[in-house]
Amino acid sequence: MKLTCNEATTICDKSQYKQASFWEIIKLNIHLILCKKCGLYSKQNGIITKCIEKHKTDLNKQKMCLCEQEKKQMEQELKTKI
Repeated sequence: MKLTCNEATTICDKSQYKQASFWEIIKLNIHLILCKKCGLYSKQNGIITKCIEKHKTDLNKQKMCLCEQEKKQMEQELKTKI
């Protein structure tokens, strides 16, 4: 049942895209309680994913690429949330 940090980050990535099994999620949650570094990784990974998803839906409405101003705005959002 022991999970390494490398395995935990892999499961964390899988769980964000709904590809992790129920058992993997249980093991990950136990690991996140015990390992603060992986907990921070999970939190930051979630923030980055939300920012990307937000900008991706905005892009689909407007155009297909980010201009320099939008890139800077996205970078600022990431810095303030992390």
